[in-house]
Amino acid sequence: MSSNHTNAIQLNSLSKKYFKQGQRTFKELLHGLVFRGEKAGQFVWALKNIDLAIAPGEIVGVIGPNGSGKSTLLKVIAGVTQPTKGDFTINGSIAPLIELGAGFHPELTGRENIYLNAAIMGIKKHQIEKKVEDIIKFSELRKFIDSPVKHYSSGMYLRLAFSVAIQVEADIILIDEILAVGDQKFQDKCLKRLERLKKENKTIIFVSHNIHQVRDFCDRVIYLKSGKVLLDGDVTKVIKKYSSDMEAKQ
Repeated sequence: MSSNHTNAIQLNSLSKKYFKQGQRTFKELLHGLVFRGEKAGQFVWALKNIDLAIAPGEIVGVIGPNGSGKSTLLKVIAGVTQPTKGDFTINGSIAPLIELGAGFHPELTGRENIYLNAAIMGIKKHQIEKKVEDIIKFSELRKFIDSPVKHYSSGMYLRLAFSVAIQVEADIILIDEILAVGDQKFQDKCLKRLERLKKENKTIIFVSHNIHQVRDFCDRVIYLKSGKVLLDGDVTKVIKKYSSDMEAKQ
């Protein structure tokens, strides 16, 4: 990962290969190999020769059916996983709003997990102390903030995680299906917070199955299919093609 002074993100012939195991347990693997002659698994290309250039301040939506490579693309850009082939350059700091709450400890309270999750995301203790009240207020969990998160519902858990994640000050924001947290009122509040980031000229990559949110929020849309860029450009044109393909498939 290196700096590129033209684009916020530049991907060059980027590909990512995973090994997909055919059996779920060692017993199934052994039985399949010995008695049925099955293969242990196969390699699957999650991304294939992706070339992308995203300018600073662009709001880019990424759409596609399940298994098209959307989440893998974000994980590569975030540095969570490395590409199998190709390379990419990043100009600016990154805040990945993906796999929310991955660092939460079930035995710790919501308040304690705010500090834990912030530390994992690289936020200094003195920085998060100034923002704890804002996080609690945004999450709407004040009554439960000193209870262990193992007693939280999945919606409460994700609301707290999102409220911590948006406090990261970064140039590039990666968002993966996180606006499904909470009720409609809370989702609207999340979108308003993202609109603020948009006005601050942040570069945002927005992965979602919610086509209406993509249409309203993004300046450009990328349509991924089977790990490849099928279409990239005008929001209305790309969404129309995607919707047409989904209708035809159904």
